[in-house]
Amino acid sequence: MNLREVRKKTKSIKNVKKITKAMQLVSAVKMKKAQQAALEGAAYREGLEQSIRKIAPSTDPSLSPLLASPAQNSNKELVIYISSNKGLCGAFNLNLYRYILKNIKMDSADFITVGKKGAVFVSNMRGTLIADYSSAMAVSETSAIFALAVGKFLAGEYRSVTVLYNKFISTLRSELLKEVLLPMKLPVDEGATASAGVYKIEPSPEEIIDALLRSYLEEKIRGALLSSEAVEHSSRMMAMKNATDNANDIIDSLTLLGNRLRQSKITMELLDMITAKESVEGS
Repeated sequence: MNLREVRKKTKSIKNVKKITKAMQLVSAVKMKKAQQAALEGAAYREGLEQSIRKIAPSTDPSLSPLLASPAQNSNKELVIYISSNKGLCGAFNLNLYRYILKNIKMDSADFITVGKKGAVFVSNMRGTLIADYSSAMAVSETSAIFALAVGKFLAGEYRSVTVLYNKFISTLRSELLKEVLLPMKLPVDEGATASAGVYKIEPSPEEIIDALLRSYLEEKIRGALLSSEAVEHSSRMMAMKNATDNANDIIDSLTLLGNRLRQSKITMELLDMITAKESVEGS
């Protein structure tokens, strides 16, 4: 590699660095908003769960079809698979691919996908895709996803409904989680019994409990979407940061190589001058 090629390559890497740095900054802003939305929504979901925990021991399963076991005509599982629309986010999608290949049989599962990467993966693996809700504002599709999944389950088309996503823990940490939504198991405090407390429900348990459980499930799906979005932007920010750092390392190496080549060129020119001078003086 000559000096001209080194300079050209250094210029290209600097342009790449500008792009990755800009993408890192954009992802950092989006990450902050997504994390805030995920954390703010968690308080409401925890409140719903706490309410259900209090009334769970004395809840009659017949009050909601979500608690009854519908006649199941299929052994298939319905998976709500949450991925991303774009790449350049590290192992965010790769971890999901690996989990599906290792733990889910394509012939015994159907998919509702959120994210173009997931939809493409399911299609390439010849899986059954019954709906795709890939959009820039996936959270706005929560109600539609919930209605479709619950309707299919109550019709007896699936033995279970699960959601697969990356759960946000912190900027540098996430956890791949597959959570069972249906058949629904009420969250109960350890040691709680039906006689632990009597709660008066108004206007009536028949009107309240089914709506409460449906709201709880819908919020779990919304929470998974928000959590996945926070992980996606965190992963992309870290990936772009690593790319920027790698670009800096390459630029430093190329700068050092360019200095050596330039010094070598100067040395060779000096040697040529000295040789020419000695030749003239010796003649």
